[in-house]
Amino acid sequence: MKAQSHAVPSRKPSSSIVGLAAAAVGGVAALASIASVVAVGAVARMVVTPAKQRQRDTEVLSLNRRRKTITLRATPDTILPGRYGMWFGQPERYLKLGPVLWRDRTSVTRRLESDEIGLPLHGRATFSGWYYQHPRELGLESESVRIETPIGAAPAWLVPAENPRDTWVILVHGRGVGRGEPVRAVPVLRDAGFTTLNVSYRNDGDAPRSADGRYGLGATEWEDVDAAIDYALAAGARDVILMGWSMGGAISLQVALQGRNREAVRGIILESPVTDWNRVLVFQAEAESIPPIVRHGALAALGNPWGRRLTGLDAPLDLPSLDIVARSSELSVPILILHSDDDGFVPSSGSHALADARPDLVTLDIFQVARHTKLWNYDPDRWNRSIAGWLDKNFPRGA
Repeated sequence: MKAQSHAVPSRKPSSSIVGLAAAAVGGVAALASIASVVAVGAVARMVVTPAKQRQRDTEVLSLNRRRKTITLRATPDTILPGRYGMWFGQPERYLKLGPVLWRDRTSVTRRLESDEIGLPLHGRATFSGWYYQHPRELGLESESVRIETPIGAAPAWLVPAENPRDTWVILVHGRGVGRGEPVRAVPVLRDAGFTTLNVSYRNDGDAPRSADGRYGLGATEWEDVDAAIDYALAAGARDVILMGWSMGGAISLQVALQGRNREAVRGIILESPVTDWNRVLVFQAEAESIPPIVRHGALAALGNPWGRRLTGLDAPLDLPSLDIVARSSELSVPILILHSDDDGFVPSSGSHALADARPDLVTLDIFQVARHTKLWNYDPDRWNRSIAGWLDKNFPRGA
């Protein structure tokens, strides 16, 4: 507060004024502390809480019904070459987006590959890298099955190979999405003779909800994927390869390290994977300009019993156990990693670090431009060749 003009400059502050000043400073500090705790709780909760609805991160500027085109606000994702998907309209529908036809600094026009009847001409939407939502869109035989997980039955899609091997591939989607994400991988795997099992896991919207309704960032979800291996082995598989996207990569790596069926895991394919949550969360916090004190507090809250009241977790997360770079000496099977250096969400530094730590096991295929979990969309031919080549090298037929 500015001093009043009638104050006598030479007079020393009275004890009461000193006390008031100290109380004011203390009050500001207390408010700052309360604000920090609130911010810490909000950030920590956000990390482990499944979203109730999709984030409408894309603006549809116009839709041309005659030309079958759609114009979007330009963002790092919407301008990407290739084929993508998008949720749009009321009721919300999933649309398939084709290649870029035209763009400038603020907008991009793409071919619309879905029926436009009933769609609004503009509005908010959610951009996606899935493209496919269900195996039936591939024209392949598929079956809906149930996996008995520790917390209940979870749905999965089973797609048999035409000339099947006795090794299956279990597909594990990432955080905040569903089983549509891995469908892109089915053709290249099926062509190589691998039956695929595309699974759900706790709190993903398809599988049962856990008691706390929170993500474990791989520390709990791996049990559901381990149960999927039980299903595969009982259905005739001799062993499995795990393939995970983003957090699905973290889940797959935990299965390989601590699952009951880890001896049945012969290989791992990872797309834009999380190999170290600390690295990822710090990267995202810095991108959002979250102050260091808040991000450090959020990490502490996730990993300590006192933080459960802030996060809603039944048990704290053992984040060091989720650092696969630090635990790389425990890995024992070949791993293929596909990652884009401009991922924008999960930094590729973790993938580089894991490849450097275990060059005997890890094959690293680095993309540019492709962003997070959109490598197939950006360059499907290269993506398929990379996977097919790695499979031929490590799992030749008849071996």
